[in-house]
Amino acid sequence: MLRKPPGAAPAALDFARISGVAALGFALLIVAGNVIVVPAGLPRTGAGIGEVDGFFRAHGDLVGLGSALTPAAWVLATLFGAGAVRALWRSERNRGEAWALLGFAGLVLQNAVFTGVVAIRLALASTAADGIGADTSLWALHDALFTLNGTFLAIALLGLSVGGLRGGLIRPWHGGWGLVAAALLFGSAVLAPLVIDHAGPLGLLGLAGWLMWVVWLVVYGVALIHRAPQSPTGR
Repeated sequence: MLRKPPGAAPAALDFARISGVAALGFALLIVAGNVIVVPAGLPRTGAGIGEVDGFFRAHGDLVGLGSALTPAAWVLATLFGAGAVRALWRSERNRGEAWALLGFAGLVLQNAVFTGVVAIRLALASTAADGIGADTSLWALHDALFTLNGTFLAIALLGLSVGGLRGGLIRPWHGGWGLVAAALLFGSAVLAPLVIDHAGPLGLLGLAGWLMWVVWLVVYGVALIHRAPQSPTGR
């Protein structure tokens, strides 16, 4: 168990632990969601409409199951971000900075964008169940939202990595890892037209950044669980 230093607020310690567990839960749910649909053949970005139609006709139930995990994932992501802001707020206020708030904004925005991605998948699964073929424009919108979401993941990684480093919450290697992941995801978003239209190694930018993001989340969660609350002076 963590030992509370003199003067530490129990609520602050408890919320840090809760938000750390939320980060672990968020990482688990987003991995689980992909484990459900990716092995079944979820079409890659830029896939032809025939492949898309075939997948949603055959695996609409799996799409529904994977989508059922996402509301809880968004709640946990928001809780994690709030906990990180709470943990870093005093030190950032003393320095006149708001890196953690920047990271929290990225988490909220990625929740909003991925809501669109999941909604499109559910719509395609529903229409496929009714015997209606997949719509080319709808899948193109899915791919665009999915790829551009790397921008908001990058903002979350940048803000919480820099804030965590400057606030002493995370280790230098962890912060550097987050910044590399942010660069990969942002690069994938910037190159979205090429990633969508041309199958090839460019698609690996976003995949590598996403895998690094999951690892970063887990380590950040552990850091929040084990952090000691700041003293009332903020030192």
